[in-house]
Amino acid sequence: MEIEKKDSFIILRPKPNFGGKQMITIADFYNELVENLSNFKTDSLIIDLSNNIKVDLKEILLFSQIGKELKNNNLSFVIVSDAVNIDHLPNHLVLVPTLTEAEDIIEIENIERDLGI
Repeated sequence: MEIEKKDSFIILRPKPNFGGKQMITIADFYNELVENLSNFKTDSLIIDLSNNIKVDLKEILLFSQIGKELKNNNLSFVIVSDAVNIDHLPNHLVLVPTLTEAEDIIEIENIERDLGI
């Protein structure tokens, strides 16, 4: 998994397998994230799947429990992908088509938390 640390959040991306030719599956990426989640327990997360055009609803829903846990800990969790219709997602999962929008969501949620909203 590729990790990019920003001021108020961390961006996580699936990393290509050895040789860089084949992407790992979303399920493999999810399992790697679960194994390492304790390293990110105080950070808001953006899961950037924008380069993986074969993502489907079932794969996005894998991240549901992580999204719930972060929200319960007053942290943000946003998934970046334009391959899935947001109308099919539960309310606790935030899906946006671009990384810029994901960063905006994190900022807005940080402001709301600061204001006690």
